[in-house]
Amino acid sequence: MPGADFLQLDPAQAGRGSLAAWLVETVRDAVSDGRLSPGDRLPATRVLADQLGCSRGVVVDAYRRLTDEGLLSGRHGGGTTVRAAWAPPSALAGTMPPDLTGPAASATDLIDLSPGLPDLSAFPRAAWARAERAALSGLTSSELGYGDPRGLPALRTALAGWLARTRGLRAHPDDILVVNGVSQGLTLLARTLGARGLRRIGFEDPGSFGAREHLRRWDLEPVPIPVDQDGLEVAALGRTGVDAVVVTPAHQFPTGVVLAPDRRRELVAWARAAPPSGTGGLPGRLVIEDDYDAEHRYDRPPVPALRALAPDHVVHLGSVSKSLAPAIRIGWLLAPVALQAELVEARYWSDLAGPALSQLALAHFITTGAFERHLRQVRRRHRARRDALLAALATHLPDGTAHGVAAGLHLLVTVPGIDDAAVVRRAGEVGVRVQPLSAHRLGHGPSGLVIGYAASTPDQLHEAVRRIAQALK
Repeated sequence: MPGADFLQLDPAQAGRGSLAAWLVETVRDAVSDGRLSPGDRLPATRVLADQLGCSRGVVVDAYRRLTDEGLLSGRHGGGTTVRAAWAPPSALAGTMPPDLTGPAASATDLIDLSPGLPDLSAFPRAAWARAERAALSGLTSSELGYGDPRGLPALRTALAGWLARTRGLRAHPDDILVVNGVSQGLTLLARTLGARGLRRIGFEDPGSFGAREHLRRWDLEPVPIPVDQDGLEVAALGRTGVDAVVVTPAHQFPTGVVLAPDRRRELVAWARAAPPSGTGGLPGRLVIEDDYDAEHRYDRPPVPALRALAPDHVVHLGSVSKSLAPAIRIGWLLAPVALQAELVEARYWSDLAGPALSQLALAHFITTGAFERHLRQVRRRHRARRDALLAALATHLPDGTAHGVAAGLHLLVTVPGIDDAAVVRRAGEVGVRVQPLSAHRLGHGPSGLVIGYAASTPDQLHEAVRRIAQALK
């Protein structure tokens, strides 16, 4: 009879399901209950396959899935070991209150499909460690001081080249302000614009709940501007009387639509139309472009950054939170010249300057090509997970319609006649965390589910959609 002493594995227990899926679940349970601890070595794939009486490919597939989850670590010639205690992926802290995402399930049962996280298990640890070592070895004594509040010149120079190559932005390094993520960029903008007398700001509806509440925290009133299949309705924006607006033109959050070419031209014309004397102390109307996940595209060509059309009227915000990891805490802000000095001063009084080592490491990561190689790899992983989610939706939610699937790290699913808040609560009761579209709205509109897929494995995505379909019933 086939079987292994390792975890007392008996393939007969797999039933009629996938042997690889059963092996994944068994190892995951062993890590969760303490039978396997970080550092423990797993049997070689060939040895375990022989003991279980199956093909080596079954064990290789199971180990790969567990490695994708961040549970195992394997290297050529070094065997496969347990890397960390298992925990489900979690969303960005503070982006959505718990009462809007449904009740929490137990840690071992919860599948978190909150949008906003990349595949953190794909973080390039070895390449990043090399970049940090290179940065540290080349760090000068002067760079150990407080530094330039705009960010270190090496990183600003690297970012100028990167943004020119990938986002169509031509900017001098001195035009770039390095910030601790988009959230700090929004804070600096809110404080600067508020000091100039701005009180109301246009905001996409639906639009990111987290970004909207961030602006409210700094006493700006978001004014809802409708979004349709072509993006922000610029005609509606013109009727509000606001002098600034926040947009996500490359991949609108949460609908996933791309701002159409005609709308891009209309938006730039809106920004250029008002004389400075009519904008409450602002240097003309402003468009704040949140370029939050433009690196992740699968089935469409890249969309140039909006700032390239009107650098005197567009503030561009970006970060590595979706391309590397939120924990890196590095982003960038490109503003019109008239606002740059005020933003740098606000940054100085906020925290003097950013950490030097991580900035130099990112500069090295970009200039050596490691960043581009990493993005190519994670695009393949994210695309595979997107495809797995679409397949699961087709199987379990055939009445649903997926939107925004060509790019990004999330998609929107609309199902006729549902109360999305109620569905989200019921989904939470069966161990799935998703976000209701209604939570991202200020006005009325269709309901739906905003589902992040990048941080979950194909198996988890399939199981999550099955549970969501159960909640809908």
